[in-house]
Parts: sequence; structure tokens; C-alpha cells
Amino acid sequence: MTAPQNELDAFRAEVSAWLKDNRPADPGFLLPQSFMEVGSDEQLDFLREWQFKVWSAGYLGLAWPKEYGGGGMEPAFQSVADQEMRRAGVPICFNVIGLGWAGPLINEIGTEAEKARYLKGILTGEDIWCQGFSEPDHGSDLGNAQTRAVRDGDSYVVNGTKIWTTMGNYAKYMILLARTNPEAERKYDGLSFFLAPMTVPGVEARPIRKLTGEYGFTETFFTDARIPADCRMGEEGDGWKIAMKTLQYERGAEAGAAGGLAFVRIVLDDLVDGLAHVRRDGAPVLEDPLVRDQLVRLAMEEKAIALGEKRAAIAPLTTDYPFSLPLSHKLRWTEYTRRMRQFAINAQGADGARYVGDEEALAGGFWQRAYLNSFSATIGGGTSQVQANIIAEHVLGLPK
Repeated sequence: MTAPQNELDAFRAEVSAWLKDNRPADPGFLLPQSFMEVGSDEQLDFLREWQFKVWSAGYLGLAWPKEYGGGGMEPAFQSVADQEMRRAGVPICFNVIGLGWAGPLINEIGTEAEKARYLKGILTGEDIWCQGFSEPDHGSDLGNAQTRAVRDGDSYVVNGTKIWTTMGNYAKYMILLARTNPEAERKYDGLSFFLAPMTVPGVEARPIRKLTGEYGFTETFFTDARIPADCRMGEEGDGWKIAMKTLQYERGAEAGAAGGLAFVRIVLDDLVDGLAHVRRDGAPVLEDPLVRDQLVRLAMEEKAIALGEKRAAIAPLTTDYPFSLPLSHKLRWTEYTRRMRQFAINAQGADGARYVGDEEALAGGFWQRAYLNSFSATIGGGTSQVQANIIAEHVLGLPK
């Protein structure tokens, strides 16, 4: 069922007016460009208050069930709210792992008890979620995860280490992939999936400082940490299957996210505006024919990605390679974003070597910071190399 266009138009006007009246003032400190850069208590408190305000107004979780804090409406209404938030340039809704991955997963395959326990706290921002998939010694080989979870009565005793745990030091819960059967014939069959509490003894999240000087990621250590057995999702051995479904949400190939902005969307128009007063060799850099040629190429690529998103929603246009566009979107968008931001630095000439926070750097080093932070998106959810393999094998049917 599709919502009537007149209702969507009226809702769009309502959201736009609310954002105009409620847009938060500049807090006086640096706000994260994405949820992967929330590294201070003041940033967290500001963003938590903003997310709660958006949810309280009825513009977050619109398509989630009413009985669990959602709006019980058609997904199209959430799309409209997200579009207006992006257009207004408001801050991000920071609890992205809950809003975009854990929440949709629980909504789809969770028990009623799990939905009642977890969903509303995700929407309000009270319960922050993190992800425990990657490990220091196994790179992108998720199937080889070695963090152990051993059943002991009504608990599992967990030992091991997870890394790149976004906001792990603030999280109340983790979607955790752990090995419950090291003797399984197939390594994938020995994994189980947990909605694990982060507040039990034996769990320590240590923040990792990035090149930008910011935090956001942690390395998480489990030392004889006891988590209740009812935190396991599905049966023992179902972990790989559930993790793959979770990654479909993370990569944008499945619908169901609660909405809100996960990152500050920086597009080519922002790049052109940013370079408007940059001069190189005594002339405006935007008058350089080579620069203009590269900008046109980037514009074409950005437009193609946007049109691909629209095409993905039209079934007759995707019959040749079903799911190819959603599966490839993560790879195409993150790599485009990285190259576009790198171009912004290159176009500054020698000034591009200035660093984040340098007062003489263009916009205080905005583009340097954006470029360095772009790598997290090309790694999280599967590296670009892994994504290319997935597309080759599962979309194009190429041999391994």
C-alpha cells in the first residue's frame, strides 16, 4: 500500500516547518560528520537530546510498530522526513547501529519479548548500540571470528576481543558474533548471535584515537564476561545467517531502518561552494579547464548513483541482475565519496597539506577531516575489496 501523494505533501510541509522552528543552534564545539566520530561526552549529550527531540516530534521510527515506540505508518513518510532533515542540514541521529541495523533485525526476526525490551530505547537514544563483528587478528574474515561464548547454566561466558566498535565506550548493548562451537565441521556453523549487554563485569571498551585527533571507535575486550543466555538470538549455530542479514541492513540492501541522518551528506555542490574562493597560480581554481573536466566527471558519477537508487525501487528495471543496485550501492557511494573528498584537497594545491584544525586551512580543515574520515565507510560493513567480491560472485555469477 502506498501513501496518497497529497498526504505525503502535507506531511513534508509539516516536517519542513518543524525543522525550521526547531533546528538546534550551533553548540560552540565541533559536531561529528558521522556517527563514527562521536568521541566526547558533550557531543553525545547534544546528539542524544536532538535524537530524542526528533523522535518525540514523531519523525523517527515512523514505520516501526506503535506498540514499540514507532509511528506505525507507511515507510514513505519516513523517507519524506529523512529528505527534509537532509535538506535542512540538521545534526545526525547518532544511534545508527540501533536505528539502522539492530532495530530492523529485531523488528524482522526478534521475539515479541525482544521487541518490547529493545526497540523503544533505540528510538529515544536512551539505549546506545554497538557492533561486535570484526576482530584484530581476522580482518574481513568474519566467518573466522574467534571470540568464544561458552554456555554455563543460564549464562554464556565470553572471552575475546572485538575492534572498530563504534561508540563501544558509550553503548548499552552490542550485536555480538561469537563462537559457541569450535568443533563445528564448517566454521560458519560454530557461530552464534547475541544481543549482548555491555554493562556486565568483564567488558572493557578502550577508545582508539584517529588521525584526525578524534575518537569514535573502540577496541572491546571480553574477560570472563557473563551474559544471560536469553540474550542469544535464534539458536546456537544461527550466528552466521543472522550476521549476514544484519550486514544487508548495514550495506543498504534491506529496508527497515528507523530513519534519521547517519552522516552529514557532503555532495558535489558543497565541493564547488568550498572551492569558490580558492586560487591557484594566481587564478580561481574553478576556472582551470582540467579542474572543470574532473568536476564534470564527478558530477556524472554522483548523478548516476542517485539515479541508481531510484531505479532500484522499480522492479521491471532490475530483472537482469536482481539486488545488484542495492548490493553495489555501498561500494559505489563510499568510493565515490572518498575520491571526491580527495579531489577537494588536491584542488587546494599546497594548502591541501594543511591539517585538521589549522586556522589557515580551508574551512578549518573541513575537507581534510572529511577525507580522512571517509575511510571508515570504505571499511565498515565490508571493505571495498570484499564488496567487489560479493558483487562479482553473488550478482554477476563470476567464479571465485
